[in-house]
Amino acid sequence: MDIVLLGPPGSGKGTQGALLADRIGIPRVSTGDLLRSAVSRGTALGRRAQSCMDQGLLVPDDVIIGLIEEVLGLAEAANGVMMDGFPRTLAQAEAVDRALEAQGRRVDHVLNIDVPDRELFRRLSGRAREQGRSDDTPEAIRKRLAVYGEQTAPLVQYYGDRGVLREVRGTGNIDTIAARIAAVLGI
Repeated sequence: MDIVLLGPPGSGKGTQGALLADRIGIPRVSTGDLLRSAVSRGTALGRRAQSCMDQGLLVPDDVIIGLIEEVLGLAEAANGVMMDGFPRTLAQAEAVDRALEAQGRRVDHVLNIDVPDRELFRRLSGRAREQGRSDDTPEAIRKRLAVYGEQTAPLVQYYGDRGVLREVRGTGNIDTIAARIAAVLGI
């Protein structure tokens, strides 16, 4: 089962993606984790990604698509993946569709985690203090939310048109949100 988690920064995609991937028994693919690993290793892609993240910008499609295509080709991903934070643009969604189609697969479910902007800002500001993340400054948060609205929100329509989109209210505690997701998927 191939699942995409959509939602703005701070919506809980990482937390919920990890819980759901464990529950279903598929690998979780988080571009954020992949990119942070590349940054910490100091690779050329990591340095390029860090510059974008620090400015609150999305990392270019060619970098992300290459990383995802590698993961989809791994043996442990043969029965599906939980894509957390990817795709972020229509071009990326189309690239995922092509990569999965080449393997006789498709995106089965897209879960859109909906959280009000005020709550997102509170969560991201808290995360910046707790984890010391350079990409969670107030200015970068505002920019990331604006970029999400411009570039990623159109995926709601894209996946809605394909009949695979499910809305999930992303407020409340972790267990409540996980239960909503399980109910939407019927698991």
